[in-house]
Amino acid sequence: MSSFSSKELAPPSTLDAPRIFLKNEKGQYISPFHDIPIYADKYVFHMVVEVPRWSNAKMEIATKDPLNPIKQDVKKGKLHYVANLFPYKGYIWNYGAIPQTWEDLEHNNKHSGCCGDNDPIDVCEVGSKVSARGELIRVKVLGILAMIDEGETKWKVIAINVDDPDAANYDISDVHRLKLGYLEATVDWFRRYKVPDGKPENEFAFNAEFKEKEFAVDIIKSTRDYWKALVTKKTDGKGISCMNTTVSESPFKCDPDAAKAIVDALPPPCESACTVPTDVDMWFYHQKN
Repeated sequence: MSSFSSKELAPPSTLDAPRIFLKNEKGQYISPFHDIPIYADKYVFHMVVEVPRWSNAKMEIATKDPLNPIKQDVKKGKLHYVANLFPYKGYIWNYGAIPQTWEDLEHNNKHSGCCGDNDPIDVCEVGSKVSARGELIRVKVLGILAMIDEGETKWKVIAINVDDPDAANYDISDVHRLKLGYLEATVDWFRRYKVPDGKPENEFAFNAEFKEKEFAVDIIKSTRDYWKALVTKKTDGKGISCMNTTVSESPFKCDPDAAKAIVDALPPPCESACTVPTDVDMWFYHQKN
């Protein structure tokens, strides 16, 4: 059972999206990017769930906002929803990020020949349970896919919730064997998901092949090193907020009262008479507008 919790704040208007802040075991606000430990246990990583499986709203850790709440991406002045790519509905896994990692946009990766995307490393969780946005889960890493998106490397870690009944016996070959077509669908989804927005298909390193667990863990560890340099101000994050409450060597560390003041200073939510639209309502709204 995680000692962390989340608090979803209603948006200031119906055309905005909720913001999800994380709290520690004392109920104090923290950054899901910087304050949650990368490791949940030996060989087990934490994962912050941004997008539950089958949903369309592109929720993500807001790397440039103080305390990095989870909120919906905005494109061209509108809330961003991924299209349903036949035969898929929304995201086809629980999607999120591993905390205390960062893909350095100045580092040219020797495997892909491209730099990072300036975000925490992404995770696709392939277990049987649909997680909630803002949920913190513990995952076992199975493998990794190297996607190249407009010249940036975007690693996609494939993992499974350790509480899943099948987790103990799973590796990347078992996903191929027991979830027939799932990994092929993952490549297809990532290749085409931006096409409805008028963008070209994404490409992949390694001929779109999934690398094994050991390779994946090495990549995650390297992004941990880049994050350490970021949060200790040894590299330029190009506007990333490194405000945190736990990293002792970080010049961006603040006390819990300062973190609370950030949240308290946010615009008030809709009045009680204001009905905040659902994920589905807003997806249809933006298709029509």
